Amino acid sequence: MPVTKLRSWLGLDRAETPAPAPLRAVVEALDRLEPDRARHLARFAYLLGRVAHADSHVSAEETRAMEALVMEEGGLEADVAVLVVGLAKSSNLLFGGTADYLVAQEFAEAASYDEKLSLARCLFAVASTDASISMAEETEIHRIMNQLRVQPQDLTALRMQHRKFLPGLSGPGSSS
Repeated sequence: MPVTKLRSWLGLDRAETPAPAPLRAVVEALDRLEPDRARHLARFAYLLGRVAHADSHVSAEETRAMEALVMEEGGLEADVAVLVVGLAKSSNLLFGGTADYLVAQEFAEAASYDEKLSLARCLFAVASTDASISMAEETEIHRIMNQLRVQPQDLTALRMQHRKFLPGLSGPGSSS
């Protein structure tokens, strides 16, 4: 086999195709973030994704809520937040279960207690985007809050703020 055919078969003679300009701009925006901040946002988005995916489906509303929360938390442009959330959702699908504990542990070690509570509020916000929180979503929130070592009274207070969306507490007969 001639060398040129071998190089072609291996893909070594292809010209480098630059990334599309919008994607390049997003990647460059992420590169400009301080590494610790980028890791915080990645963990934050991953944990949001855990709750969104708890019921085996991430709705468009949940995705938009996650993007808005990541934009707010990270002070990011919309296109960068879309990329961060997309990567978090993909990572959650690919590595969920095996990475769940590790990501939560790393977040717990690096975040202040106020940042943990902020994340908790965001987890409830994502879970309640469809005006109800499923049992699977509530269970996942509890699991994450335990992994982050959030005090039970703080979790209870957040649950009470979202009681109209909670399973068994929402619906026509519940009091708000």
